[in-house]
Amino acid sequence: MVLLKFPYQRILLSIVFLLIINGVMAQATKVRGRIVEAETLEPIPFVNVSYIGTGIGTVTDFNGDYFLETKTPGDTLAFSCVGYKVVKYAVNKKAFQTFNIEMQPSNVELAEIVVLPGENPAHILLRKIIANKEKNNPEKIETYQCEVYNKIEFDVNNVDEEFKQQRALKQFQFIFDYLDTSVVSGKTYLPIFFTETLSDYYYRKKPKGTREIIKASKVSGVESQSVSQFTGQMYLDVNLYDNYLEILDQPFVSPIANFGRMYYKYYLIDSMVIDNHWCYNMSFQPKRKQEFTFTGDIWVADTSFAVVRSKIRMAKDANFNFVNDFVIENNFEKIDTFWFRSQTKLMVDFNLTDRSTGFFGRKTSSYRNVLIDSLTNPNIFDTKMNLSFTEDAFKKDKEFWRTARHDSLTAKEESIYEMVDSIKNVPVFRTFVDILTTFVSGYYVKGLFEFGPYYTFFSFNEIEGNRFRLGGRTSNKFSEKIMYDGHIAYGTKDTRLKYGLGLTYMFDVNPRESLRVYYKDDVEQLGKSQNAFLEDNILSSLLQRNPITKITRIKTFQSFYEKEWFQGFSNKVGFKHSTMFPTDSIPLFLSSDVFPKAEYSSITTSEFSLNTRLSWDEVYVFGSFERVSLGSDYPIINLDATLGVKNFLYSDYNYLKLGVNVQHLFNIGAYGWFKYTLDAGKIFGKLPYPLLRLHEGNETYAFDEWAFNMMNYYEFASDQYMSLYAEHHFMGLFLNRLPLLRKLEWREVVNTKILVGSLRDDNMEYDVKFPFGLTELSKPYVEAGIGIENIFKILRIDAMWRFSYLDHPNIETFGVRAMLYIAL
Repeated sequence: MVLLKFPYQRILLSIVFLLIINGVMAQATKVRGRIVEAETLEPIPFVNVSYIGTGIGTVTDFNGDYFLETKTPGDTLAFSCVGYKVVKYAVNKKAFQTFNIEMQPSNVELAEIVVLPGENPAHILLRKIIANKEKNNPEKIETYQCEVYNKIEFDVNNVDEEFKQQRALKQFQFIFDYLDTSVVSGKTYLPIFFTETLSDYYYRKKPKGTREIIKASKVSGVESQSVSQFTGQMYLDVNLYDNYLEILDQPFVSPIANFGRMYYKYYLIDSMVIDNHWCYNMSFQPKRKQEFTFTGDIWVADTSFAVVRSKIRMAKDANFNFVNDFVIENNFEKIDTFWFRSQTKLMVDFNLTDRSTGFFGRKTSSYRNVLIDSLTNPNIFDTKMNLSFTEDAFKKDKEFWRTARHDSLTAKEESIYEMVDSIKNVPVFRTFVDILTTFVSGYYVKGLFEFGPYYTFFSFNEIEGNRFRLGGRTSNKFSEKIMYDGHIAYGTKDTRLKYGLGLTYMFDVNPRESLRVYYKDDVEQLGKSQNAFLEDNILSSLLQRNPITKITRIKTFQSFYEKEWFQGFSNKVGFKHSTMFPTDSIPLFLSSDVFPKAEYSSITTSEFSLNTRLSWDEVYVFGSFERVSLGSDYPIINLDATLGVKNFLYSDYNYLKLGVNVQHLFNIGAYGWFKYTLDAGKIFGKLPYPLLRLHEGNETYAFDEWAFNMMNYYEFASDQYMSLYAEHHFMGLFLNRLPLLRKLEWREVVNTKILVGSLRDDNMEYDVKFPFGLTELSKPYVEAGIGIENIFKILRIDAMWRFSYLDHPNIETFGVRAMLYIAL
């Protein structure tokens, strides 16, 4: 059996190395458990759990649960609570232990206590925390900078004997030597991914800006900026002082939100000295079920009422897909007069159920060399990109990391790098990665070439009959600078061969600078949205609600140069030459009573285009050639200008097209999130209908947010127009309050689309006759829907109504549309 692709001597050296680091590397001591009353077995909240002789400790939550992890434990763990006998246990250091305690009531008689009506003292403390937010919130500082060390780990959890014995894992048995146990959940886990970054982080309040320079990055098995960009400080950051804490794009109500009392119950439970400052301990729990809230406790400094420590945990019944648990721990230290974060620990448990195999995501961040209201480089915000890498970020050696880390790695953390390298060399693993890559990307990678997309290999329509397509592109192994791509296709009904060939050249990945050239002779659906299925996607054929007859044969040469000047501002300059041919369904008949069957043989255009994209703080996942937007907190604006030039390369028309598109998505706290798209444009010039704005229809049962889902293709044309798409996701705001539906975890969504437009008489009366069904907009077009999403956690179904132009032929006034929609 081949496990590793290196000599046996290296295996022996690796074993020796692991034995050595187990002896010399720091290793954490983990304890967890539940504390109950001995007589009733009821959980006891607010029990102090601490190592004797140290300042390290915690308190139990409302279920009596606790967990504690440290590299500097004491010898004895003490459990104490007013009214109960103190319990002490000796602790085995550098190990995981569970202490489930049954506490005995003490026989101490307390003096008589008279309880008078009055305000909850925790509410008084909360009010003072809120009143002092402005001066304690780090985002209110004018400027600051710090060095940040981030450590991120992903683990497979719930690893039991049944999991180990799976046939697919027979070649991986060596990895189970790296098993560990989570102090938070008690689940066993197996590390599969580990990364470290060291960066300099800069913040400015006005105008608001952040910059991060990653000066060292180490990723298990990968050297990629696309991966490393998400391991710095700018992502997965949570500020407790915000009213809402965005956890994986879902807003949770902060326990110290200005309106926190609407969502939480508060308890003042303890006080003590922390770092020579008197502090109060306040605990909290949600008022209602299935809301996006936390349970936990915070320590607050007297006088300044700044947070000194915090431990918050996602409410167990929160309607949060695939996330079974979420914990954030913060520690702060006083710098001058300000309490600044010194360490943050974050843990996410991704599971379908509490017992199924899932994943842990864990991040530890520490902060050093903090400068408040001062920058070592005042010109740092003049740089183009919010995030950048030093040239040698991926070239740091072990000695650098040994001295640069803010904290030493545990033995198992240090050995993850070795384990991942070993896994990569197992053939079964490479096969699994190939299958997963093909499914996600649509392409099967084989050496220098990628075949795909696989979902376009076969499709069918009324024009081509059965369509067979073979396509692909060169892989990153061929080049990470230039990519060739192309396809050939054949229809059994029209017996015509179609093809396309192109290339992409990348001058730079970040900031993006690229050149694209492409030629194709193929069929195309005019009036289709940018989000619609490809014409030859098999799903487009299977989900059609009308026969696919409106596709048009087009020959197109297209090229563009794209330049991102700085993050949030880019231009794209392009040229396109097209020749469009008529079909039986989409003819180009002359508007003539003398020659009713006469038609144009083709329409030819040559056009130059300019796109300007404004997207402040937009985040991307990028590879060598492609990138995917993860959105922005601000509106994304696209400005387009297209100039058609007559007689240039036999072009038939002069025209000018101007357009603007604005997209914005934002959270409305506990009320869900809202998204809108505003699109407007105007066309100058006398043109045949294929060159006007053919408004985006949708003749499938799939929901398309960029199209009018109740509109047919070739139903409306305009030369000036404006449309609005608005959609609100309530995230279970109403259904979570219905006991019979609460367990389904369904979520409500509503949407509407409105379109207004007009058509000048010279375009309406042009000598190319409109095909049957195509008309101008004489009044607004309106459609709306109400839907349920999160069905089986992956499906959204909308009931859609059309409210205007109900007399048009072959239209639906009511319909059901569905889409795969995976959300957290």
